Amino acid sequence: MDNRSRRETPEAVDTHGYCQAEIEVTHGFGLHARPSVIFTRLAKSFPCTVEIEVNDSHVWLNGKSIVKIMGARIRTGSILKIRARGLRAAEAIHALKALVERDFDEEKKHGRSA
Repeated sequence: MDNRSRRETPEAVDTHGYCQAEIEVTHGFGLHARPSVIFTRLAKSFPCTVEIEVNDSHVWLNGKSIVKIMGARIRTGSILKIRARGLRAAEAIHALKALVERDFDEEKKHGRSA
């Protein structure tokens, strides 16, 4: 069982195709190159806009840009707000939040187990 603390808030969804969620990054190295690629690749698979804010910076970054995501220097313990607007916004937020919760599936790919 994973005993790390996670900061999560429920996903906020409105009827105009806007959705937002907040989650703590628990991956051991934060969003280095590989998790950033996985995150942006998943974000690009949805037809809506995806943006992230890191640690209440009030700066929203394009969640589909590998350069923006890696440049944000997202570390372990960072609080991500993820928001999406448009078609399938709620689905995008749900998938991206689940990816962060699964630590970007890194342990599965490398055969490591907890």
